[in-house]
Amino acid sequence: MSKYFWTLLFITFSFKLMASAILIPMDAESQKNHLKAYGITYWVLAKQQKVQWLLNYRGGSFLLPDGENIRKECQIRGVSFEIISDIQANQILEEISSPSRNQEAVILEKAPKIAVYTPEGTLPWDDAVTMVLTYAEIPYETVYDEAVLEDKLVLFDWLHLHHEDFTGQYGKFYAAYRAAPWYLESKKVAEALAAKLGYSKVSEEKRAVALKIRNYVIGGGFMFAMCSATDSFDIALAASDNVDICEAMFDGDPSDANYQSKLDFEKTFAFTNFTLERNPMQYEFSSIDMTNKRLIDKESDYFSLMDFSAKWDPIPTMLCQNHTSLVKGFMGQTTSFERSEIKPTVLVLGENKINGEARYIHGIKGKGFFTFYGGHDPEDYQHRVGDPKTELELHPSSPGYRLILNNVLFPAAKKKKQKT
Repeated sequence: MSKYFWTLLFITFSFKLMASAILIPMDAESQKNHLKAYGITYWVLAKQQKVQWLLNYRGGSFLLPDGENIRKECQIRGVSFEIISDIQANQILEEISSPSRNQEAVILEKAPKIAVYTPEGTLPWDDAVTMVLTYAEIPYETVYDEAVLEDKLVLFDWLHLHHEDFTGQYGKFYAAYRAAPWYLESKKVAEALAAKLGYSKVSEEKRAVALKIRNYVIGGGFMFAMCSATDSFDIALAASDNVDICEAMFDGDPSDANYQSKLDFEKTFAFTNFTLERNPMQYEFSSIDMTNKRLIDKESDYFSLMDFSAKWDPIPTMLCQNHTSLVKGFMGQTTSFERSEIKPTVLVLGENKINGEARYIHGIKGKGFFTFYGGHDPEDYQHRVGDPKTELELHPSSPGYRLILNNVLFPAAKKKKQKT
């Protein structure tokens, strides 16, 4: 009996010495596919296994439980990984916990359920988020106005807004595309949907959708928006007291003569004291966007990510994880945000100091969170209607796309109260 006992003890002790973990490095030198690394992390979470996100450690690496199935999945998806012993893993965690290091280990607990707000029939490459979710192999569902108005957003942890116009002005494409078949068809479809849902105008229906999304965030949801969905969403909220900001070619009747003075900036998420663009022939919503105010050329168009304390401010630190602090700029209908029109309660996560613009911002609304990211496609500098899709196989380590995926994983984190 004694012999069996000591043999069992030896085997157990040897197993503990050999026990290991998987480190997915996210620095520039070690990781060959940063985007698919997020997909691996999501895949592990979906199997009810916890992951540790090592903030500011080798580009925001992930520490996973070891398993042959996880190793094989990394190999299949082309994700670089390292097998380390439990002793090594504990040493890394101990180093990260040191008060002298601007690092932190955040526990990711569950795979967030993701919804993408997009109309039926939209091609996946029309939207950077659906492209990167597909490439990273992260599952998502699509929702649109009917589902939103039926309060189905409560089924999801994370909501991305398609490049939508929540003001009812059809993207302000009137000047250039009012005779284009796609424009006429999209207007016809939008009007039919509004009528089906009981609204006389598209602007009224979109306003109702914006208010439902606002309530979703206030109730604890996470909303991520890019390009024109950012400022048009806040504009719809500011005009939510039945202020008509649409001209006759959009909704069949004139706008309110003094609508600017009727805007209520207390109702917006991120922006304040902005001026709406009244001219329907102008491809612009308001003074929030800096596309037409930019004094910078493509070669020097970069924005820098802000440096936060990982231990004191883990939320903005999570959202800024990257293998570089300098991200290549890119344009969109809404490219960037006027700094003077951002509310003081909103954090600027990324900025172009030369042009005095914010590119990437984050805030809290009620029990929930929102992030606004300017621009259309991080790897297509000036995307135009009809341009070919971006092939993410050519950009597996895109810093601009990494910021999107940081937001995707954020709801999985076990939240600590922000200290600043």
